[in-house]
Amino acid sequence: MTEKNHLVNKESELNVNKVDDTLDRMSDERMDDILTNFEQFKSYLATRVELGEKLGLSEERLAQAAEKVAGYLAAKEEPKNREEKLLQELWLVGNKEQRHELAHLLVRMVLNKEN
Repeated sequence: MTEKNHLVNKESELNVNKVDDTLDRMSDERMDDILTNFEQFKSYLATRVELGEKLGLSEERLAQAAEKVAGYLAAKEEPKNREEKLLQELWLVGNKEQRHELAHLLVRMVLNKEN
């Protein structure tokens, strides 16, 4: 896979426009594994957020990526548990600023080791 297919380039710059492409390449089986259990979803998200931090991405850039992922999931995936259903409903009723804040909250949630 070439660098042009990656979310983060070798200069550690995030291209949030590639989030949909990256998620579209994920197999249905892998997506189901991640989304079936909310703890698994949080673990997956935490791993990606921690990797982003190691690459030097700010919380704002991480939240922008989380916002793109949340938008993708809300539009293309059926919630597989109560927590995801709640997140989807909050996402769908929120305006742009509220969705952005929810993305920040998701990033903070997975970085909070006490959860």
